[in-house]
Amino acid sequence: MTKKYQKDKIDTPTGDGVVVPERVNVAMAEIAGTMREGLLALAVGAGLQVMQALMEADVTGMAGPKGKHDAGRTAVRHGSERGSVTLGGRRVPVSRPRVRAADGSGELSVPTYELFSGTEILGSMAMERMLAGLSTRRYRVGLEPVGDHVSAAAKATSKSAVSRKFVAMTETALAELLAADLSALDLVALMVDGVHFGESCCVVALGIDSEGVKHPLALVEGATENATVVTDLLVGLRDRGLDVSRPILVGIDGAKALRKAVVDVFDHPVIQRCQLHKIRNVQDRLPQRLRGPVGTKMRAAYHADSALEAEAALTGLARELDKTHPSAAASLREGLHETLTVLRLGVPPTLARTLRSTNAIESMISICRDHARNVKRWRDGQMALRWCAAGMVEAGKQFRRVNGHLHLAKLRAALDAEITGTVTPAVHDEEVVAA
Repeated sequence: MTKKYQKDKIDTPTGDGVVVPERVNVAMAEIAGTMREGLLALAVGAGLQVMQALMEADVTGMAGPKGKHDAGRTAVRHGSERGSVTLGGRRVPVSRPRVRAADGSGELSVPTYELFSGTEILGSMAMERMLAGLSTRRYRVGLEPVGDHVSAAAKATSKSAVSRKFVAMTETALAELLAADLSALDLVALMVDGVHFGESCCVVALGIDSEGVKHPLALVEGATENATVVTDLLVGLRDRGLDVSRPILVGIDGAKALRKAVVDVFDHPVIQRCQLHKIRNVQDRLPQRLRGPVGTKMRAAYHADSALEAEAALTGLARELDKTHPSAAASLREGLHETLTVLRLGVPPTLARTLRSTNAIESMISICRDHARNVKRWRDGQMALRWCAAGMVEAGKQFRRVNGHLHLAKLRAALDAEITGTVTPAVHDEEVVAA
């Protein structure tokens, strides 16, 4: 006689609370009509039947087989009611079984229904699609085809419903970004810049840690990129645990408000002004015929072997411009010393490519702008903060470690030496690559 060793149930991951039958029968006749709508629609029909079978298995596990008395049962069947589950970015109506405790203490949850009825994925899908440029009016177009019958009964896909989910998710992203603990973060470099959304200006911060990993840190909203707003941003970083007592390289575009706030909040900031911004500022004060040649000379100077050599070349260029274009010469001299910080610190060229400009934070800002490109009306500053924070979080998922991250330990040592006044020019044997 053949013995049957198969189990009636199969093991499931610990903690999910769902009992999975070994076999589930699917009534193909009920879903045959969806075959012409594609494989996904067919799979959805079968999946909904499987879910109903799983819910019935849960009820049987708690209340025993239907129609058979069990004196030791702890729960009793209590009919069914209308419910809904999450499916492909929409809510689909289903019939959910009800179970009550045998002692009358109250209703019990059905694990399978609780698992599939969660709404968290709806918010994340709405946020993902809207950041990708899909409007609330066209949200349904971006959903997977699950069959006409299911789509006709689906809910939570209206313009207002999608908008509410998106607002809730971006508020969560903003709150989590601004509440993250920074006490364990060992930052070697920090970049600060501003981005405008409508009438609001969001000042954002990006950090680079000792391993070369980039971190979106924080943002604040104001009317302009002024010292008060930037100070609030940096004080917020300090209050969240960021160590402002250690020397840190701070990259800025040259705005005086940024520099003032950095000097006020950090104990030992070492400022690197963006070389690309400096080149553009000088070129903007020159006639078209001179912009190319002057830009070429400035780039060559910024890629010199030492800060002294670069300073000599730039000072000489400023003298050439003094008589014919004094405003360009004055712009070149303004903050010249701080544009040469990476050279003065002896930062190797591969790492200097990242640190000599604010391209890293501008790349993050570009992603924020791209995600918000379909917004036609900015209602208020809170809306700007939500969209900007969501864009920063998405940008953080795309970040790679900075080029030359193996040299960050040397940069840390050079920053410490800069503060103590013992920096010596470094000699590098690697090829200099233009940014």
